[in-house]
Amino acid sequence: MEHYRTRSVDHPQRQQQPRRPAPAAQPIGGVPAQGGGGRPRPAPARRLPRPRLTGLGGGLFACVAMTLAAGIAWLLFGGSLFAYGLLFLPVTAATALWVRPADLITAPISAPIAFAAGLWPISGGSGGFGAELMGIVSALSLHAGWLYGGTLVSALIVVVRKAVLISRRRLPRRTG
Repeated sequence: MEHYRTRSVDHPQRQQQPRRPAPAAQPIGGVPAQGGGGRPRPAPARRLPRPRLTGLGGGLFACVAMTLAAGIAWLLFGGSLFAYGLLFLPVTAATALWVRPADLITAPISAPIAFAAGLWPISGGSGGFGAELMGIVSALSLHAGWLYGGTLVSALIVVVRKAVLISRRRLPRRTG
């Protein structure tokens, strides 16, 4: 599988010319040409940086978050699978929103894996390995609605993000 670079490579052979600032607009008749009446513009709102997870990072984030969600459900709600399912929905949405555009397809794939990974502590199996495995299988089959719902949330977010990316690429660029 090929991985494409996300940053440009600086070549020592190429020397980039420094950009010159655009010339300032000349006032016409004492009034600034840009409009605004001499009031200073408000500073742009500072936004938090958006996390950009790789496909593997998104899957690891979802698995760790669901394991923590299982711990929260076990401590606060006595191992309620309903609470676990409710916590699964925002985790899948966050994973789908934070994954890089190049790795969008991995978000709906990692959702069921994360659901199963976090289910182990609260699945209700007791005893040896076989009993634990049967507890996980039973919990997966009885609470498949949460699994399908979270995967659907993740897939819908990915489809919308991909449609926005495609529409931005197809729009003609304005020069001016």
